[in-house]
Amino acid sequence: MSERPNSRMCIFFESQAEEATRFYAETIPDTHIDEVQSIGNGMHLVHFTVMGTPYMALDGNSSYQSRPDHSIALTTLDQEETDRLWAVLTEGGSEGSCGWCADRFGVHWQVTPAGMTKLLSDPDREAAGRAQAAMMNMKKIDLAAMQSAFDQTA
Repeated sequence: MSERPNSRMCIFFESQAEEATRFYAETIPDTHIDEVQSIGNGMHLVHFTVMGTPYMALDGNSSYQSRPDHSIALTTLDQEETDRLWAVLTEGGSEGSCGWCADRFGVHWQVTPAGMTKLLSDPDREAAGRAQAAMMNMKKIDLAAMQSAFDQTA
């Protein structure tokens, strides 16, 4: 029996698949290009891995428009990594709210520190609600500000 191929999310680009994936490999920890295939007329098919998750980038669709409801979620180790990735990904792109952004290639991302989930899912629902309310006013996630809101008492 042959090994089953894996599934991958495919991200369309008009013509920048290789450039975008090289940028991701240089920017995001544990990210690398697995294979680049020329598919004619200067277009490429790129298999790449972001933090252990396989993706495919494909050139050749000028009518494709990336949508924010299709994003790649990056869980960062700490605020420093959150700050660095946010700065690099939003350069030439755009900032959204609550840790969402778009890069200069139009790909949408969620950049969130690992500690955020702990605050939002804490059994103390009032404290978790305060942390969530603080997050709702943020663009880039500020974990210390969320923790401060969480720790406040009425």
